[in-house]
Amino acid sequence: MVETIQRHKRGGLFFEDFDVGKTYEHRYTRTVTQMDNMLFSNMTLNPQPLHIDRHFCETETDWGQPLMNSLFTLGLMIGIQVSDMTVGTTIANLGIEGDTIHCTTKVVSKRESKSRPGAGIVEFHHQAFKQDGTLVAECHRQAFMLMRPK
Repeated sequence: MVETIQRHKRGGLFFEDFDVGKTYEHRYTRTVTQMDNMLFSNMTLNPQPLHIDRHFCETETDWGQPLMNSLFTLGLMIGIQVSDMTVGTTIANLGIEGDTIHCTTKVVSKRESKSRPGAGIVEFHHQAFKQDGTLVAECHRQAFMLMRPK
């Protein structure tokens, strides 16, 4: 017997409908473009040439082209799930519009790469706070980093 779930009129699931441990497959897909990458990086004040400087990427990296900003990817991932799960039923996300955000980054760990000489992996813990000190966002990330040339 297939159980049908009563959704919000806009399509979102209600609190009681979320099953811990269940994986949901989302129907929407989206092709990302270099314009998405450039706009997002500029809107978030991220001057990393890996995202915004094609010449740098072609001449000074292994990739030969700009890499997609990982936080754009994170935002896209969250956005894709909205129509299946939370549209109309989310009361609030972390509201930061109009607030002044400051951030901290803690180095959690680091190790030399086992497969690539001259590189290492650094784990960061990023936190964002409102002007009153309230924590509004945090994430862990690992970055593949160049070592200082010898």
